[in-house]
Amino acid sequence: MTGDGFTTCLWFDDQAEEAAQYYVSVFKDSDSHVGGITHYPEGGHRPAGTVLTVEFTANGQKFVALNGGPEFRFTEAISFQITCETQEEVDHYSARLTENGGELGPCGWVKDRFGVSWQVVPRRLLEMFADPDPAKAARANKAMESMRKLDIAALEKAFAGAR
Repeated sequence: MTGDGFTTCLWFDDQAEEAAQYYVSVFKDSDSHVGGITHYPEGGHRPAGTVLTVEFTANGQKFVALNGGPEFRFTEAISFQITCETQEEVDHYSARLTENGGELGPCGWVKDRFGVSWQVVPRRLLEMFADPDPAKAARANKAMESMRKLDIAALEKAFAGAR
């Protein structure tokens, strides 16, 4: 096995190139770019010359987008977690990933317009969950469960026991 880690393959019907460009634009302030593009050959599953795969990197993570057809769809069973340092980042990723047909879900989960699920999570919430005081962690968890887009200030308030 090489030391390159894993590459996540995302199966699309026919939107691989559009999705790759989109994800690179969402994570534009980091190591994000589109790489190689391959095309179906003569006699392939799709017409010759149609995009088969698009390699891309989003936020430093390697992906391959595959135009495999309509047989498979994304579900929430697999999601990508985005750990955010600030409310501004939470707001940015929640807004960008829900634009043009995406949707907010419970507890900071987001489904983008392609059906891929994301968890937009403040690092501070993870710290709250790890707090040795179970009452504080429970209050933060209860507050989170009532939210769609996570609100760090409201989570802090609940964590502290303030009303």
